[in-house]
Formats: sequence, structure tokens, C-alpha cells
Amino acid sequence: MDASNRALVICRAIRRAILEQALAPGDKLPEDTLGERFGVSRTIARHALGQLASEGLVELRRNRIALVATPSFEEARDEFDIRRELERLVVRALCGTLSPQQVADLEAHVAEEEKARGGPQANSIRLATEFHVKLAEMTGKPTLTRYVREIAYRSSLSLATFGRPHSSECAVSEHRAVIAALAGGDGDTAAALMADHLDQVASRAFLKMPQSRGDLMDILGPYADAERPVPVDRRTRRPAGGAA
Repeated sequence: MDASNRALVICRAIRRAILEQALAPGDKLPEDTLGERFGVSRTIARHALGQLASEGLVELRRNRIALVATPSFEEARDEFDIRRELERLVVRALCGTLSPQQVADLEAHVAEEEKARGGPQANSIRLATEFHVKLAEMTGKPTLTRYVREIAYRSSLSLATFGRPHSSECAVSEHRAVIAALAGGDGDTAAALMADHLDQVASRAFLKMPQSRGDLMDILGPYADAERPVPVDRRTRRPAGGAA
């Protein structure tokens, strides 16, 4: 795996850790610890942190100190205002254009959200965020998708800092209503539903202090393992160890 792909592995792992609130705003991300955890050089770890900083998820300070970004309350409110308008563009672009397979994919994702009810809150937050990213990806508009993806991830940081407990029941019902409006070709209703959904998410925010999450090596362990490629037997071209 080349250096750029190794950096992407770190980015994906840290993003997911942030989405699931395993990493909290203000947590330090030392280059040497990341390098050791992911088996890469400090240079590659630094490159990954730079990418995450460009997305607003990491703050780079003097003396090469990196931390999970801590949005202000004003920034959090601005993010949801911007996100509302971006995602209204998304649903208008999708309205009446979704294929039956795309509708089925969205419904399957919401079914996963429903299964996550009663489980860890962080898993519900991650799935809810990924629903919005999936919608943006279905537009086939790279610039719009990039903006929505970045602000959705950034919003997760804001919710980790200010948000009340996530209501997975509300998210599931609101997401299903958006899908129904999209499948029915009702752009105005879909846009209104999406705007109201994001307003409801934002309205659940209030100030609280982030809690300490423990040792970074332990926190990132499962995320590093999840990004590790499956070994392939060169003779059979199948996963090593007898996996099907």
C-alpha cells in the first residue's frame, strides 16, 4: 500500500472514531502515537492530519500539535444553517430521479438505523450521518457531495460538543419520510422535510463539557483493525485463512 493510501486509511479511521464519539473535541492526536497505531511513519500520519484539518475535523497548532477540533456554539449554529441549504439542494436534485435500487439501498440503510435502536448512541449517530452522505453521493455531483460530506462530519463534532442524547426513533421516521417524498417525486415536500429534520437535530443542542475518553492507542485500536486489508493468498486470489 502506498503512502497516500496509508494516509487515507488513517483519515477513514479517525473520521469514524469522531462520528461514533470515541474521539471527543479537544482530544490530542500525536503523530508518533498514530504512526505506531497504524504502522506508518510520522510523515504519513502528519499528511493524514493535514487532510482532516482541511475538512475542519482537526486543529493543527504550533509545534506540530494536533487535536480533534472544538467548534464554538456560533460555528455549530452556522454549520446547521449551511447544511440545511446544501441538503435541500441534494433532495431537489434527487427528486424523481432515484432508481428502484437506490430507493431500496436507502430503505436498507434506514433499516440498519432501526436495528441500532437501543444500542450504543454513537452507532445511531454514525448511521444517521451516513444516511445524509449517501443521499449526497446519489446526486452524482462531486462538489455538492464533498461539501455535504465535510459539513455533515463537522456537524457530528458539534453534536458531540453541544448535543443532547440522539433520538434514533425521530431520525428513522424523518429519514423514511424523506425517502417517501423523493420516491414520489415531490421535491417541495422533500426539501421541507429535510430542512425540518435538520432543524430538529440542531434544536436538541445545548452546551456541555466534553469528557475524557482515555488512551488514544486503545481508542483507535478497533478502527485501525477495521481498516486493515484482508491478506490474500497469491495462489488462489482468495482471502487467506480459508475465508469464503
